[in-house]
Amino acid sequence: MKQIVGRKMGMTEVFAADGTMYAVTVVEVLPNVVTQVKTVEKDGYAALQVGFEEKKESKVNSAERGHFAKAGVKATKVLAEVKGDELAGYKVGDAITADIFKAGDVVDVTGTSKGRGYAGTIKRWGHKIGPKGHGSGYHRGQGSFANNGRNNARVIPGKKMSGHHGNLSATILNLKVVESNAEKNYILIKGAVPGPKKSLVTIRSAVKAQLGQPEVIKELVSYETNEVKGE
Repeated sequence: MKQIVGRKMGMTEVFAADGTMYAVTVVEVLPNVVTQVKTVEKDGYAALQVGFEEKKESKVNSAERGHFAKAGVKATKVLAEVKGDELAGYKVGDAITADIFKAGDVVDVTGTSKGRGYAGTIKRWGHKIGPKGHGSGYHRGQGSFANNGRNNARVIPGKKMSGHHGNLSATILNLKVVESNAEKNYILIKGAVPGPKKSLVTIRSAVKAQLGQPEVIKELVSYETNEVKGE
């Protein structure tokens, strides 16, 4: 398994040579610079600490400055941990780039879902709305709190109630990589991924077995040209 950290930039459409259209999410994947290698012997688990997106020296505090100086790398805005047996060969100072994934790879994408503020049970949990006719005055309530006589003096933990909706970690499984470009630092992923624009996401190899015939991702049309305008 392998992982990399990126930033969701938005969605667009790309086309293959035969006209096939893919709705894709564009993820900016700047080089993930390894700032620390964690081992089972020293830390109890194996992982890589990586830095994402460079940070101005004027905004680095003394503790961060010492940490980055020890690693011999530039300061970054984000520090995250990535795991995977395919990352075992990386050392402090190495960079994990977008080409770690190829077109056709199946991945899971983890991000923080959009916050939707305070919401009722119908929006938050999908509860059924009450009757709107025949004199009913109960439409969007959250229903009875009774639990079949088992300690009705309190609300049982886990009761689905109104509250803060969204802004939680969410993972979308089994998405396809349409294109990865290490030179321009982006990965195109078929479909939607969690979170708003400019939010951080983690892309990892799919953890669930793939059943059935795998979808073949066709080569995309390139719009780049060597022609100079006006000639």
